Amino acid sequence: MNLWLLVVKGGLIMIPISLCGALTLAIIIEKLLALKHAAMDTEKFLSEMEGLLKGRQIKECVQLCDRYAQPIPRIIKAGLLKSDRSHEEIKEAIQDAASHEIPLLEKYLGILASIATVAPLLGLLGTVTGLIKAFMVIQARGGLVNPGDLAGGIWEALVTTVGGLVVAIPAYLGYNYFVSRVNTLVLEMEKSASRVLDIIFVLKAQEE
Repeated sequence: MNLWLLVVKGGLIMIPISLCGALTLAIIIEKLLALKHAAMDTEKFLSEMEGLLKGRQIKECVQLCDRYAQPIPRIIKAGLLKSDRSHEEIKEAIQDAASHEIPLLEKYLGILASIATVAPLLGLLGTVTGLIKAFMVIQARGGLVNPGDLAGGIWEALVTTVGGLVVAIPAYLGYNYFVSRVNTLVLEMEKSASRVLDIIFVLKAQEE
């Protein structure tokens, strides 16, 4: 029996389960690509940035940030553009930039978490409706049934249960993996911004 016939055996409940499965696959692919794009050699970037900062080459630092499309250079650029302002304004600029970057990293994770929760419930719903169909057949025939008469309801009960779990397991694992990756990136962003801020503040103190 091929996959399509198996889905048909699961009845109408398999439609939302299948949609959840397709959405899960799309989100996982999108997040893998997005987080791969967001990753970078942070240490190399910061070493070059620190060298330019110590030479008070702010313009060159901004140009260095412009060569990257990752979140860390973007939030650092926001601070550099305010480097002639007060400490509080520089910090605020970096925090504002980070507050825009973090939601982009977390995009679609809420949907993935919802699917991980809803898919098993849909499977359970299909199990219940399948059993109801089986018992309706028993009642309609006065208890005089053979296994073939109950097969439709049992198929629906089992297939929807399996379908819900098949969708929920990768959704749950994917959600936890991506949350871990996002948290790591956010921590890198905080550490990188802190390193750059320390140098900027030292340079401003020397000027004063």
